[in-house]
Amino acid sequence: MPELPEVETSRRGIEPHLVGATILHAVVRNGRLRWPVSEEIYRLSDQPVLSVQRRAKYLLLELPEGWIIIHLGMSGSLRILPEELPPEKHDHVDLVMSNGKVLRYTDPRRFGAWLWTKELEGHNVPGPSWTGAAQRRFQW
Repeated sequence: MPELPEVETSRRGIEPHLVGATILHAVVRNGRLRWPVSEEIYRLSDQPVLSVQRRAKYLLLELPEGWIIIHLGMSGSLRILPEELPPEKHDHVDLVMSNGKVLRYTDPRRFGAWLWTKELEGHNVPGPSWTGAAQRRFQW
């Protein structure tokens, strides 16, 4: 399972490619992950990404209409790829972006999750995030 530093590294890797770009649409090839991919993700279109955050081992994509909650599970990974690159066997979810790139989720074991919530407050994503003085003592 990716540990917290790997999840933070993933966040930092995808953030510059997503924030300010718009999700044109999502492609869900296999929605049978640890929990079924939320129906709202199938219908995503024309949603700008406002921020990419991390809370514990969850990645949070903030959109004007809600939040995408991503957990990588045991073997999941996120990659930023050119839109024209064809998917491979274990590539389950793509977010096609306005900048010509794709956020591609790969998970051979399918233990990860792609969830949706309108409001992050009240959702059972662990929190609050590890910030402040403790974080300053341990630099990534």
